[in-house]
Amino acid sequence: MSRKYTTEVPSRTEMHHIIRTAFDQGVTFYDAAEAYGPHEVERILGEGVAPFRDKVVITSKFGWNIDQETGARRPGLNSRPDHVRKVVEGMLKRLRTDRIDLLYQHRVDPAVPIEDVAGLMKDLITEGKVLHYGLSEPGLQTVRRAHAVHPVTAIQNEYSLIWRGPEKEVIPLCEELGIGFVPWSPLGVQFLTGWIDANTRFAPGDIRAVESRFSPENLPNNLKLVDLVKKWAAQKEATPAQISLAWLMAQKPWIVPIPGTTQMAHMLENNGADHVRFSAEEVRQFTAELAQVEIKGERLPQMVLQFSGVEAAPKK
Repeated sequence: MSRKYTTEVPSRTEMHHIIRTAFDQGVTFYDAAEAYGPHEVERILGEGVAPFRDKVVITSKFGWNIDQETGARRPGLNSRPDHVRKVVEGMLKRLRTDRIDLLYQHRVDPAVPIEDVAGLMKDLITEGKVLHYGLSEPGLQTVRRAHAVHPVTAIQNEYSLIWRGPEKEVIPLCEELGIGFVPWSPLGVQFLTGWIDANTRFAPGDIRAVESRFSPENLPNNLKLVDLVKKWAAQKEATPAQISLAWLMAQKPWIVPIPGTTQMAHMLENNGADHVRFSAEEVRQFTAELAQVEIKGERLPQMVLQFSGVEAAPKK
């Protein structure tokens, strides 16, 4: 909510209004991160939920190398415990709260043993500053190692109809260990809403401009997926976005997608996905039709993908 994909800065007052209207509509799970802004989304969220802070779950994420005084991004990652402690203190002030309900490591730092990170999370939980912790886009062995120190509550990975990679190993691991799963970008950065067509081109600074799945060469093929979603939307009298979110929620009861938006109408539409239900037979049929669509292109540029699936340094 600090900046749109298209790089405009939305109205802060309107962002507060969307956050509060979402709560009135039954939304109780709000996701932020130190890196969003940096720092600004945490401030917006803290301001927005202030009237009902104790009735909602606030999550945030640490792990990128961000200057705690200026908010400036520095190269690489930083999950050194002494640094993360300072990050958490800043988060508590920006979020206007005395605890973070769920705190994720945004990306695994290959230079820091995950046992040190999980150990710090355990300490922060004992101190009451954090209630639960999770990992985002982690390596599989890193999850097991962290979970052995203190139970991991949730894993956050990209997962949607356009990117089903977690189905192979991450979701089965969550099921084995009793870890919740939170899909980020559940609408495929707007692709699954049906707003993008074969002639769509993205402005400089828009992340979608450097994702090859949305290149002029790959878009026409990948729009077969949108056609499928639109067909199901017509059948179930819903919107493509609602179908995309409802399909995710139908996979497992412990999957909780987090669609982001800066538009009130989109928030209300997304929230309506909770009323769309798939029977077991419909899930089977939809998934079978989905298997016929081959998505071309990478989900992220390589400079970002290199931070996914990383294993932490061994504990010496």
